Amino acid sequence: MIAEDDEAGQVWCEKNDFPGYTSYASLNDLEWRFPIFKEIVTELDTHVTNFSKDLEFDLGEKKIQLDSLWINILPFGGIHTAHIHPHSIISGTTYVAMPNGTSPLKFEDPRLGMMMAAPPRMKEAREEMSNFFYAWPKVGDVMLWESWLRHEVPMNMADEDRISISFNYSWN
Repeated sequence: MIAEDDEAGQVWCEKNDFPGYTSYASLNDLEWRFPIFKEIVTELDTHVTNFSKDLEFDLGEKKIQLDSLWINILPFGGIHTAHIHPHSIISGTTYVAMPNGTSPLKFEDPRLGMMMAAPPRMKEAREEMSNFFYAWPKVGDVMLWESWLRHEVPMNMADEDRISISFNYSWN
């Protein structure tokens, strides 16, 4: 319903060759428009607070707070190429629809760009030694990472839409 009504989002997706739909560039007030998003933000705030403690951030007098929240709908054949989230410190995604055969979330080892002369890893190498890590979230999962970590969504091979809500937290 949101994607159908969000003409500005549809135009942005078409203009930027984004397969499917994202409200990233069009709706910045989802938690005001739809009460369910306010509940989601409350839950996310708790997860992000705990995650930042686990990361042992020294926040000083500043706080971590939600900066942006958006919807992603990725149809069959859609991808979201590798990227980072500048101007944020914690980013993440929670999953609404993950049909069988849909794509994972793919993280890239941040050292990859620095390993110009590194030999390839053995096939049996430990997971933490691989250049890429694939996370296979389920509906309701919340994935969090530091915003500098490069990630992507490989091609969705499921017949149904892969639907998620992504977000950024900043340090102010």
